[in-house]
Amino acid sequence: MDPLTHIVVNIAASRGVLNKISRLSTPMLIVTSVAADLDWLTALAGPRAFLQGHRTITDSLCGAAAIAILTALCFTIATRKHASSPINFARALLICSFGVALHVMFDLTNSYGVKLFWPFNEKWFAWDSVSEFDVIILVILAAGILLPMLFRLVGEEIGAQRKTKGVFSAVFAFALVFAYVGARYVLHERAVTLLNSRLYDGAAPLSVGAFPDSPSPFHWAGVIITDARLLRADVPVIIGTYDPFAAKPFYKPEESPALDTARASSTATLFLRFARFPRATVERTDRGYHIEITDMRFEIGTPPGHSMAAVIDLDDHAKVVREELKFGDLLQK
Repeated sequence: MDPLTHIVVNIAASRGVLNKISRLSTPMLIVTSVAADLDWLTALAGPRAFLQGHRTITDSLCGAAAIAILTALCFTIATRKHASSPINFARALLICSFGVALHVMFDLTNSYGVKLFWPFNEKWFAWDSVSEFDVIILVILAAGILLPMLFRLVGEEIGAQRKTKGVFSAVFAFALVFAYVGARYVLHERAVTLLNSRLYDGAAPLSVGAFPDSPSPFHWAGVIITDARLLRADVPVIIGTYDPFAAKPFYKPEESPALDTARASSTATLFLRFARFPRATVERTDRGYHIEITDMRFEIGTPPGHSMAAVIDLDDHAKVVREELKFGDLLQK
């Protein structure tokens, strides 16, 4: 999820329940959310550092635990001289753990994924259910936070005695968000089933994926891999009919020593550990070969920073002369 949504999620959590556990629950939750998103700073060091650092340390179980403990400890120490109400470490840790757990869970919902068991396991986990920025989630949570404030102001204006506390509103907003995410997960599985149930130019799919392509949960971007081709398809779910013949094909490049060398380069090896649907193009140049590898799951509706490609240049003898990771959509669609 984007940083703004993470912050709104944690504010809503505080308004709903957690502010009853300890004072300063909202600042603690905001700090845990911001701390878990500090891995975005790795982009300043370039795409290689970003690929190695983003959604790795701070989104792992170990990193999340460290963030929760350090945040709770800092708030406990900072308020220990407050005579009337110092913060209890156990309660602070409970709040911070809940906040960082929400952060990891919402990052799991999108297609980029997280290295949940880093550093013991490099596997990426992703549910592919929700876009990196989902306006529906943001609107629901913002409404749960702001509407009680608006009603309270209106009530004060007309002289009403009862004030709206906003607990029910925040809890209800959370319930709606979890129901929405759950519905998207079910519809995602439906899209995957549709992709797997068809033949593509007479060939059965070897692997398929469905990814959020719009705010609508009824429309998904499909990726299909067969023996000879990679395909990209629009997948309507519930509303509309899926047409596998409308899928856009991309033919796999012929196997060659140049392609093998490019795949074995350190840059491609790093990228291919991350890419789930890699697509390569091989271009013959005056000096040798220019090879680009991208991930088809990020070729549509990609948020800034998440689209990357491995670029490898080789000479006429298929020796690597230049290799790098680049941000941006480098391949022709």
